[in-house]
Amino acid sequence: MRSDNGPEFIAHNIQSWFAEQGCKTLYIHPGSPWENSYIESFLGKFRMECLNRYLFFTLPEMRTIVETWRDEYNHIRPHSALDYLPPSTFAAKHSKIPLLDHQNQVTV
Repeated sequence: MRSDNGPEFIAHNIQSWFAEQGCKTLYIHPGSPWENSYIESFLGKFRMECLNRYLFFTLPEMRTIVETWRDEYNHIRPHSALDYLPPSTFAAKHSKIPLLDHQNQVTV
């Protein structure tokens, strides 16, 4: 698990859980978000495009909205780093491994 030094990742209970799962931790240097730039970029988009747009009243509602956003992010939304293709389309063009479509069906 690579993360910043936020309290949610350095708490003793979380550290114990990571150890129980056999998960090693790697922390970026404090004040160095560029060491985790792709995650920082993703989280910024997730906050701006999803979390900041909605007021969630229930956990099932939040899960539905986040899943809808995730599906759009991976299958519809163009990404400049991927030649303005959605990740699923880019992966399909550049990969021979089976992929999952919108309905979680394997495609080749």
